[in-house]
Amino acid sequence: MNRMLISAAHKSSGKTMVSIGLCAALAARGHVVQPFKKGPDYIDPMWLGQAAGHPCRNLDLYLMENDDIVATFAQHSAEVNLVEGNKGLYDGLALDGSNSNAALAKLLDLPVILVIDARGMTRGIAPLILGYQAFDKDIRIAGVILNNLGGKRHESKLRAVIEHYTDVPVVGAIQHDERLSIVERHLGLMPSNESHVATSKIKQIGEAIAEQVDLDMLLALTQKEPLVVPHKAQISPLPSSESVRIAIARDRSFGFYYADDLDALQAAGAELVPFDALRDANFPDVDALYIGGGFPETCATELEANVTLRAQIKQSIENGMPTYAECGGLMYLSRGIEYQGRTFEMVGAIPGDIKMHAKPIGRGYVHLKEAEAHPWPRPDKAKELPSPQSSPASGRGSNRENQPLIFAHEFHYSSLENLPNDSRFAYHVERGYGIDGERDGLILHNLLASYTHLRTIGSCYWATRFVAFIRRCKEQQNTSTITIGKTL
Repeated sequence: MNRMLISAAHKSSGKTMVSIGLCAALAARGHVVQPFKKGPDYIDPMWLGQAAGHPCRNLDLYLMENDDIVATFAQHSAEVNLVEGNKGLYDGLALDGSNSNAALAKLLDLPVILVIDARGMTRGIAPLILGYQAFDKDIRIAGVILNNLGGKRHESKLRAVIEHYTDVPVVGAIQHDERLSIVERHLGLMPSNESHVATSKIKQIGEAIAEQVDLDMLLALTQKEPLVVPHKAQISPLPSSESVRIAIARDRSFGFYYADDLDALQAAGAELVPFDALRDANFPDVDALYIGGGFPETCATELEANVTLRAQIKQSIENGMPTYAECGGLMYLSRGIEYQGRTFEMVGAIPGDIKMHAKPIGRGYVHLKEAEAHPWPRPDKAKELPSPQSSPASGRGSNRENQPLIFAHEFHYSSLENLPNDSRFAYHVERGYGIDGERDGLILHNLLASYTHLRTIGSCYWATRFVAFIRRCKEQQNTSTITIGKTL
C-alpha cells in the first residue's frame, strides 16, 4: 500500500490543487484512493472526496486522541492513502509542534511530499529544502513537487540546484497555469457542491498533474507496510434499535458534514433522507431534521423564493420536531439574512436576525461546557449512552462539574442578533465566540442551533445523543397520542 502527506513550506503554496490533482490522476489510472485532511475543514475534503471517488476523512490532532487518529486512518485505508496537510509542514498551534503536520506525519509514518511555490526562486530553494530536512530528523521528506514555475528554463535551473545540493528527488514540476486555480472565498476554496464546473475542473487538474508529476516515482517513494491498528475507531457506542428518519439538507447551500458524523448517525439507527432546500417544494416525511453548515447567504435569493418549504420547516419545528442546526443551518432557520445591502427572509423558526460582517466573528477551536438546559440525553442519565471519556488533546482539563469539556470548532462571518432576553442556551463558551461570546446552542422547542461545529469523537458523542433524543421525543409523542385516544 501507499501513504503520503502532501504538505508545504507555507499555506497557499498549491498543496490543495496538487492533492486534488493527485487523487484524480491516480484514480483515473485505476488506483483506489482514500483521501484524508488534517484539521477541521469541510471545503477541501469535498473536493478531495469528489476527485478520489471516496469520502474524505478528517484527522485532527487537537480534537482527537492519537489512538483514534491511527484507528481512523487504518480503518479507512485503501490502496493509496493521501493526507493533505494544513498550512506549512511545521505549523501548528503548539510551540512544541505536537499538533503540527509534522507530528501527524510521525504518528502515521507518512512520507512527506513537499509542495514548494517556486515563483522567483532559483538557488535559494536548496537551503529551504535542507532546512526543512534538518529541523526534524524524524521527518522523511520523500520528494518535492515544484509549483508555479515560470517555464522550462526555470524548471531546469531548479532541478539542477536541488540535485546538486540535496538528496531529495523532484517528483513533479508544475508550470504556472491560471486554469488550474479554483475560485476562493472568505473561508477558502469555493465548495465543490456550489461549483457548476467541479467535475470538469477536477478532470482538468488531474490531467495537468498526470502530465507534470511522475506518478510512478511518487508511488515508489511512498510504499509502506499497513499500520498496526490499536483498536477499531468507535463512531458510536449506541447499538441499533428502532430506526429513525432524519431529513438532512444536501444542496449548494448546505454541504458541511463530516463523513464520520454521518456514519455515526447511521450506526445509531438513523436513516438519512436528503433534501434540497433550494428546489424541493415539500419537506420529507421524517422524525427529525439536521441542517449542517454552508453558505446560505450566497444562495439567499433561492432559499427565500422557496416559500412553501420554509413554511413547512418552520411549522415542523414549532410542532416539536427534533432539529439540530450548525452555523449555516442556524442562519437559515433565523428570521432573515442581511447580506450585500439586502435582507433575505428565511425560515423564521429562530426569533433572531443574521448579519454578515467583513471579518470573522468566530474563528478557530472552541471549548464548550454543557449547560443544564441541554435537551439531549446525557451519558449519566441514559443507560444506552457511554460514560464520559477522557478529554482529547493531552488532558486540557474538564469543567467544574467534573464532566469533560467539549472540544469543537467554529468559523463564521455572521452574527445572530436581536434574540429575546430570555433565550435558553445549551453551552457556556469557555474558548471561542459562539452566538454571543459567552453562550452557544440556542434551545427552542426541540431545536438546538449553534455556530459551533461538533464532531463525534472523544467524549463528544453528539450523533448518538441526537438519535437518542429523537427516540425519546417519538416515545413521548406516542404516549401523548395514546392518552388522548383513551380520553376520547
